[in-house]
Amino acid sequence: MNISQAARSSGLSSKALRHYEAIGLLVPGRGVNGYRQYSASDVETLRFIQRARVSGFSTGEVRVLLELRDTPDRRSRETKLLVSEKLSQLEEQLRDLLEMRATLLALVESCAGNDSPECAILDQLSGQFPG
Repeated sequence: MNISQAARSSGLSSKALRHYEAIGLLVPGRGVNGYRQYSASDVETLRFIQRARVSGFSTGEVRVLLELRDTPDRRSRETKLLVSEKLSQLEEQLRDLLEMRATLLALVESCAGNDSPECAILDQLSGQFPG
């Protein structure tokens, strides 16, 4: 199948397919006319890539996951370790986001939000504390 058919089948854009080819995640065959030709296996790989990316894996991590997928004598512990590390990173990001949320809530609550030029939010961000 050609690139537009593969893009449609995988749920990705043609641009994404060319990008994944450029960075070596997928190497489609070429027809006699020089155009990319995608097999059913290529489309499955593209779907794998898409699901991994949606799950938050970087292209480098996707590369490792693909290598693990394609290694018959792999050990599942390697995959579990990679995913566990990703989960730890995500949990750290969530903690950071919750801290930012708490800070923003405190800023919002500190501001009268009226027509006065006095603004506790700007004062606090400037390092000035009323009082």
